[in-house]
Amino acid sequence: MIRKMICGAGVLGASMFAAMPAWAQEAAAAAAPVPNPGNNAWMMTSTVLVLLMILPGLALFYGGLTRSKNMLSTMTQIGAAAALAMIIWVVYGYSTAFGPEGNAFFSWGNAFLANTTPDSTAATFSDEVISEYVFICFQMTFAAITAALVLGATVERMKFSAVMAFTAVWLTIVYFPIAHMVWAGGGLLFEMGALDFAGGTVVHINAGVSALVAALILGKRKGYPSEPMPPHSMTLTMVGTGLLWVGWFGFNAGSELEADGTAGLAMINTFVATASAGLFWMLAERFSGHKGSALGFCSGIVAGLVAVTPAAGNSGPFGAIVLGAIASIICFIMVSKVKPALGYDDSLDAFGVHGIGGIVGAIGTGFVYQPGLGGPGDGSTAMGAQVWIQIQAVLVSIAWAAVGTVIAIFIAKLITGLRVTPEVEQEGLDIGEHGERAYN
Repeated sequence: MIRKMICGAGVLGASMFAAMPAWAQEAAAAAAPVPNPGNNAWMMTSTVLVLLMILPGLALFYGGLTRSKNMLSTMTQIGAAAALAMIIWVVYGYSTAFGPEGNAFFSWGNAFLANTTPDSTAATFSDEVISEYVFICFQMTFAAITAALVLGATVERMKFSAVMAFTAVWLTIVYFPIAHMVWAGGGLLFEMGALDFAGGTVVHINAGVSALVAALILGKRKGYPSEPMPPHSMTLTMVGTGLLWVGWFGFNAGSELEADGTAGLAMINTFVATASAGLFWMLAERFSGHKGSALGFCSGIVAGLVAVTPAAGNSGPFGAIVLGAIASIICFIMVSKVKPALGYDDSLDAFGVHGIGGIVGAIGTGFVYQPGLGGPGDGSTAMGAQVWIQIQAVLVSIAWAAVGTVIAIFIAKLITGLRVTPEVEQEGLDIGEHGERAYN
């Protein structure tokens, strides 16, 4: 009965539309598009899932990896940097990345969201639309987590005030322009045809390279590498890893902006690439003469999530499995062999996992996109040509992030100074910077 009533209403509506005068038909056709409720609900859910990745996901993941005397400071830096990013995003960040007017590097217009209303819509990849406020919130969480990821290389020695100053400048001159270049129409890398489904360049290469540059300028932690600095709670890190994996489905599948088959493809790829990477990291540990560890499994999980991010909707499931395995092995080598050999202090391996994993994933997307490997590409762009486009996008992202981070870190240094005193570093930033302890 309900089905018949709906069908009857549809026929009646069509008849009434046909009987309208021409001017009325034109007015009806020109009516503002209405967001698809299902897509809107999915995007609201995805946005909340990405927030779950930040607090509590990343905060617990990073916090567990630090020494106990710096647990709260690490979590506070992540939460406060993310909160600052949200405010800046509304004031001018959205305008700079996705404003109505722009060039190849940034946009402008709609500062303070002055021209956005509850009826405003944002186009998806088909003829559907979603609420612009929902799209703004979704992209806002990406800016927030990227700023927080950078801090994995600088924890246990950077002033809280410096973190906040650096975050504000870094978002302005690094994150917003790269987001525009990759994801906005008219952006430099967008027009080149670079593939980045959910943020391999915008989020992970950007954050990883910035983290390395910041760590090099900041200098090593007191006692590194001669003093042991093991994670104080792998239990919390494991919990954080699980929350990151759950939230990443919003990150990847949500980037389709619709609840359709491509979102389903991104979902299964987020499952299998991650599973592959977690297992292959543990295998790499075994082949290196060590036991498969919880830390290794967590590191592999994150490496797989990072690598599949640009390929989530651009690869078949088998390609995602291979991409996760390759990224995991390369990140393992970077963290366990290259980093000790070079001697830099990337505290929580933000560059070794996010930077390197993002590079592998971004370039690898050019391979797995091809239909011969199960990807959704139509074969119009040859593999070699697409891989070269991906390499160019990686190089542009690395250069922009590196130069911008140097500028941002030195501005923060001029405003607040960078490092805590040796006494505070020895005592721990929980007490020295925030006057509280994680564990009493």
